[in-house]
Amino acid sequence: FSLGAFLMLAFSLLLGDAAMHEWGWRIPFLIAAPMGLIGMYLRSRMEDTPIFREAGHAGKRAETQPLALLMRRHWQPMLVVGGLVVALNVVNYTLLSYMPTYLQRRIGLSPDEALIVPIIGMLFMMMFVPLAGGLSDRVGRRVMWRVSLIGLLVAVVPLYMLMATGFAGAIVGFILLGLLYVPQLATISATFPALFPTSVRFAGFAIAYNISTSIFGGTAPALGSALITLTGNELMPAFYMMAACLVGLAALRFMPETAGCSLHDDPFAQRT
Repeated sequence: FSLGAFLMLAFSLLLGDAAMHEWGWRIPFLIAAPMGLIGMYLRSRMEDTPIFREAGHAGKRAETQPLALLMRRHWQPMLVVGGLVVALNVVNYTLLSYMPTYLQRRIGLSPDEALIVPIIGMLFMMMFVPLAGGLSDRVGRRVMWRVSLIGLLVAVVPLYMLMATGFAGAIVGFILLGLLYVPQLATISATFPALFPTSVRFAGFAIAYNISTSIFGGTAPALGSALITLTGNELMPAFYMMAACLVGLAALRFMPETAGCSLHDDPFAQRT
């Protein structure tokens, strides 16, 4: 995200606002295309995890399961992941994707200022992600998520109001929102896969994550803009983020703690 925003800012400064809107916006996409191919190549060369290979050697790897069977046997972790992803990606897409448009059209910042704000904010987020990840190993994933969700629920409206005060306020507000979001961002790779047993880990996680993302995360920028148009209230994206955090808190209520647990275990099976 930060690299993409930096490229957009660099080309905007180099080409000017008019040329950037007319044709220059295509250049970052052309640069990104070969990087995507490199990423696909690297992924194709990745080895399966040791636990997955062990399951295969032991004859415990499940055959391909129909979606209905997956939902019937593992509906609990799928619902938990789906609910957490509502919060995760509504905040993600609103904060990291929609925010430059919001700052420019709703707050009145220049196109370059609207890109500088998230670049600065994301640099702060990058510094704190490793710290939050390490802290989650000590205090647990649930604590990190609870702090993030409650913090965003309480602070998102005041911080949106702070961002509306101008360029400096937008920088401070974005940084604080980003730091409140970091505990989620830092723990998803360790949290979500651990909720599923090895035999269905990828399928269960991928289906729950992507359905929730496509319905709620990907539509968040358009819905936030539509709600502003419908109500005339510039804080509607903040209210939508609050609603998403409430969904996340409801899902968190049913999420077992996975910090320090073996990936050989099924945390939901251990509850019953």
